[in-house]
Amino acid sequence: MLKDSSKASAGGWATSSESHTASGSSTSGLGGRAEPTTRYALGLLQTPGSTDAFSSGAARPSGSSGEGLAPSRATSGGRVKPPAPGRGESYFGDKSSCVENASTLNLTGSSLQGLNSTCIGRTPLSSSRPVCRNRTPLIGYSATSSSAVSAHTVASVIVAVVEGRGLARGEVGMASIDLKNPEVILSQFADNTTYAKVITKLKILTPLEIIMSNTACDAGSTTKLFSLITEHFKNVTFTTVQRKYFNETKGLEYIEQLCASEFSTVFMEVQSKYYCLAAAAALLKYVEFIQNSVYAPKSLKVRFQGSEKTAMIDSSSAQNLELVINNRDPRNSHTLFGVLNYTKTPGGSRRLRSSILEPLVDAETINMRLDCVQELLQDEELFFGLQAVISKFLDTEQLLSVLVQIPKQDTVKTAESKITNLIYLKHTLELVEPLKAALRSCNTSLLKAYYNSLEDTRFGIILEKITTVINDDTRYTKGCLSMRTQKCYAVKPNINEFLDIARRTYTEIVDDIAGMVTQLAEKYSLPMKTGFSSARGFFIQLNADCSTLPHGQLPPEFTKITKMKNTYSFTSADLIKMNERCQESLREIYHMTYLIVCKLLNEIYEHIHCLYKLSDIVSMLDMLLSFAHACTLSDYVRPEFTDTLAIKQGWHPILEKIAVEKPVSNNTYLTEGNNFVIITGPNMSGKSTYLKQIALCQIMAQIGSYVPAEYCSFRITEQIFTRIGMDDDIETSASTFMKEMKEITYIIQNANDKSLIIIDELGRGTSAEEGIGICYAVCEYLLNLKAFTLFATHFLELCHIDALYPNVENYHFEVQHVRSSAVNKEKIAYTYTLSKGYTEEKNYGLKAAEVSSLPSSVILDAKEITNRIAKQILHRQKSTPEMMKQRAVYHLAMRLLQTVRNSRLDPDSLRIYLKGLKKKYEASCPAPRQNDEQQ
Repeated sequence: MLKDSSKASAGGWATSSESHTASGSSTSGLGGRAEPTTRYALGLLQTPGSTDAFSSGAARPSGSSGEGLAPSRATSGGRVKPPAPGRGESYFGDKSSCVENASTLNLTGSSLQGLNSTCIGRTPLSSSRPVCRNRTPLIGYSATSSSAVSAHTVASVIVAVVEGRGLARGEVGMASIDLKNPEVILSQFADNTTYAKVITKLKILTPLEIIMSNTACDAGSTTKLFSLITEHFKNVTFTTVQRKYFNETKGLEYIEQLCASEFSTVFMEVQSKYYCLAAAAALLKYVEFIQNSVYAPKSLKVRFQGSEKTAMIDSSSAQNLELVINNRDPRNSHTLFGVLNYTKTPGGSRRLRSSILEPLVDAETINMRLDCVQELLQDEELFFGLQAVISKFLDTEQLLSVLVQIPKQDTVKTAESKITNLIYLKHTLELVEPLKAALRSCNTSLLKAYYNSLEDTRFGIILEKITTVINDDTRYTKGCLSMRTQKCYAVKPNINEFLDIARRTYTEIVDDIAGMVTQLAEKYSLPMKTGFSSARGFFIQLNADCSTLPHGQLPPEFTKITKMKNTYSFTSADLIKMNERCQESLREIYHMTYLIVCKLLNEIYEHIHCLYKLSDIVSMLDMLLSFAHACTLSDYVRPEFTDTLAIKQGWHPILEKIAVEKPVSNNTYLTEGNNFVIITGPNMSGKSTYLKQIALCQIMAQIGSYVPAEYCSFRITEQIFTRIGMDDDIETSASTFMKEMKEITYIIQNANDKSLIIIDELGRGTSAEEGIGICYAVCEYLLNLKAFTLFATHFLELCHIDALYPNVENYHFEVQHVRSSAVNKEKIAYTYTLSKGYTEEKNYGLKAAEVSSLPSSVILDAKEITNRIAKQILHRQKSTPEMMKQRAVYHLAMRLLQTVRNSRLDPDSLRIYLKGLKKKYEASCPAPRQNDEQQ
């Protein structure tokens, strides 16, 4: 008989560890190799001597010793208890929060101070009494703030991070696994002292827990990486383990043992990546411990993710641009993710989010996606056909994750989980043929490749094996009672005689319950009916007003009465007893069904890895359909990829979703010869919105989406940096100034020729003189790069830098002055239109003073002094004829280069275009002086 998880004792958990030690397996952790060979029986991993598949202490697999892993803790009574199985007992489709499970493994604290103290903090769901924790051979400490509780209900990724020491410091290895998705992602890269790549990758992963070596936080020698990670991830659980468990040899063994054959090429990529292998060793060891289960051999998707394959958007820029989270309200969907998210599956939503945070940098791959979106837009039958099928898929990745895990201890809940997941698997496989049918007439190469992948015979083999045991009409349904019925009658009759008897008994009990409720309704002349919930089981419902009840109350035999509006829910002593009989019958059904299901899973297991392919196809198709859907709601266009950033009449995609009217459109043009744009204009004229718009359009293009514009061409960017100020915020504090300097330092240290740099309102946290000086110096530094840079500023003195650097262009946002006849005062009307040149709206402070109560004499003096200073500056920065000619030559040369690289004009049109360039050059050159002509 299966053991009920709610009654599993701590002693049974400890026995598991002892039986493993007695069998001769290594208990030294990742550094040792276990000797006994493992075998499988009914889907359970056993040691050679074990015969009882359902024993309370299932033997541990090779290398899964729990020694040193179980963090001891003191209960309120002073007794030390090992952790409960925890997160491993949740199953696919279970809506319960994982906070309780997380709290059994990790102690919490309000800060990360006092690492040497054994009193770490408080458990999220405990009383205010502090919980003390003894150090163990493996766990150094584990801490999280109480505000992390809500995050734990969503986050499910565990990440291990390790850094090289000595000369290798700065070389970082990372390994991550999503507990809902059986995929291990390995990364290794060199980072600088800001550790920007590490922080960015972690932000994208949104981890539930981060594992690091205990040497990273030794007293008095805490590493900078550890300090930065804990600073940026204050609401994430941190766990430290001994450095020896970050073992690259053991990591490679884990990958060889667990990686599915379809992804075995990863061995060649990671053999010399010692740090990511070390991180993988610690990660997989730890996950086995907290899940209380192991991954079956050759079951995981393992891939190496190099940082060169995607563009880097640092976490600050992602926040500034509101890519996935709205800055004012995290629950608000006014983000780029919200604009594009019309996905129908959890996998599609996850893929969209990761794509936005890590855009592609390979133009060929992007264009393949764009080809698909174009075909979906042009073929309505294909679009609606695919959407109808995709919307029926469940979370395939989470289904896979549960199927490839082998529980170390069998309970009623694990049995029910296996049965449920087999039904989900059948439901998923039955959708393969409809998906193929929807893709059959497609034309683009990517969609054809997906169709060919679905021709894999393994899908049919698995489904055929399932249908020999499982009823044809068994399927996924909504509603806990409906799903319970599906699980009870999943297995075909006449396969197990005792199962058939148990199901008949269950049916009789359910019928008796319905009959009893009917009798009670007749007895009391009340419209009672049978209700059901997963928490209460069967109960009685009554829709009636209180006044219709005898004496305004229910009869005394009814208990546990709850009322919501005019609906009463209650039970009786007899019904409680019948519910208990029903539960006992269910346990017997699940037990016998579980045996059959495990045997079936063993038969189909060798073929199950085709689901990785299916999961990838479904999530990608879902995202592409989402892109196409977004296009149908707005006039987006397909982007092109050249060496130019050219947007004709583009607009802000998020603002379009918020605004009542369509936002004002503007043009953008940056090339190698004009790669630095200075933008001026009054406060609230639209500078910040415009800058964000360009970055959002660039990201949309590089993830394979259409873009909000009439025409657009982009240069592939490898990094996007933003420093966005608030248009209506006059920043003066010292802390703000320091924040500005940190952001600019980060940009300068990490930017390269392939970057897109957006800077807004730099230098406003200090005096005007210092602000101008800092802005000028930063501009000159960035001008030495070939990066595309847009620089918005209120310092009009910067606009004259174009006299020294021909690759600088000035633009401004126009405003109109409207005089009100009623109050005889002038007001500014914002047009939000971008025009060439710098703004003529000077002296914003003087205009503000004019509408104030300052004496007119003071205002006149201020104007006179301002004009005098401005003339002196203008005289010093005035361009000479020679400088103007050099600028015109430079621009002509750049235009000719652009023409050679990108022109698609026919000969006649090209001739006309070149004549136009000549006229423009001649107009830009100053007229020669008289003495020059004589010479």
